[in-house]
Amino acid sequence: MAFTEIIPGIHYVGVNDRTTTRFESLWSLPYGVSYNSYLIVDEKVALIDTVEVSYAEQFVENIRTILGNRPIDYLIVDHMEPDHSSSIRTLRLLYPEMQIIGNAKTIQMLNGYYGVQDHTIEVKEGDNLSLGKKSLSFYFAPMVHWPEVMVSYCPEHKVLFSADAFGTFGALNGGILDSQVELDHIWDEMRRYYACIVGKYGAPVQKALQKLGGLAIETICPTHGPVWQEQIGRVIEIYDRLSRYDAEPGVVIAYGSMYGNTAQMAEKIARELATQGLKKIFVYDLSYADISVVLRDVFKYDTLIVGSPTYNAELFPEVKTLLEKLSERCVPHRNFACFGSFTWAGAAVKHMEEFARKMKWEPICPSIEMKQGYDAQGAELCGTLARAVAEKIQK
Repeated sequence: MAFTEIIPGIHYVGVNDRTTTRFESLWSLPYGVSYNSYLIVDEKVALIDTVEVSYAEQFVENIRTILGNRPIDYLIVDHMEPDHSSSIRTLRLLYPEMQIIGNAKTIQMLNGYYGVQDHTIEVKEGDNLSLGKKSLSFYFAPMVHWPEVMVSYCPEHKVLFSADAFGTFGALNGGILDSQVELDHIWDEMRRYYACIVGKYGAPVQKALQKLGGLAIETICPTHGPVWQEQIGRVIEIYDRLSRYDAEPGVVIAYGSMYGNTAQMAEKIARELATQGLKKIFVYDLSYADISVVLRDVFKYDTLIVGSPTYNAELFPEVKTLLEKLSERCVPHRNFACFGSFTWAGAAVKHMEEFARKMKWEPICPSIEMKQGYDAQGAELCGTLARAVAEKIQK
């Protein structure tokens, strides 16, 4: 069996991107990212999704290493986001008779993005495509995380081609299967990927999990990250928890500080939480922290404490950004507390409390606000807040 062969007749033909620094020009990529594509070789040949067009030459070489001069009969488009579809025009030039398969929304996007109008086949929910000894069935997963998303299932080998679902940030370091790669950092990269990319769409993810729950699945082939075989149970559990916005006990303290006074409040709160016996405490200065990591941890842990000085009668800008991103992701419930500081007119705490009301989060305790410099009185306020938070979590 060739190393790229996941199971007999199904090959990995994706590529690694180790040079792009921002996914969607937004999210950091310290470990790079993979763009995954899969080739099914049977009486007919089917390609599942493509890769980002800047890697098209390598992608075509991967395909031809397996196929030689044999043509591709079908291109299955499970997801139209350009990191998975932008090589379609290149492939159409190389394989002019290739039929492109997608649902009605996909067909419209093919024309809108790439001017492709012919040699397309529209499929509906549950349709089946025979490739010979293997076949593919199609199940729609709208808003996971685009409206046209579908997944493809090969019942003969119990393989789910899952589009962006169950994907992660991180290039593949040699291995393809989960049994071939070191996974320690992958779990946090999966949570970070979910929080940043899919986080708003918990309800659609839950619907997709329920729809696919009746399928026998022994291999999951996502469009980013490892192919899952040994860790399928854990992967589905993580996605289930994330899409229910379920969180484990732990405290994220995220703050902004201009001259260090609000920072001292954050440090005092963290120290008092530790004194009260809490260990999972994660402190982020939002002027320097990677926002994607903060979002990841807010999805992972059940308590968020936010601190901000008043800045132009508003929140400190980086604090405002975090709260906006949480609001955009519709996180329905977290334990919440906030603290702030000001010099002549306080407003930050008011804005953070408005955020909590908008999100329908019940604050753990009254907010605290410090005027001007950090002092013994400010320290006592921070200690009181921290003790209230610790009591809530420990209950």
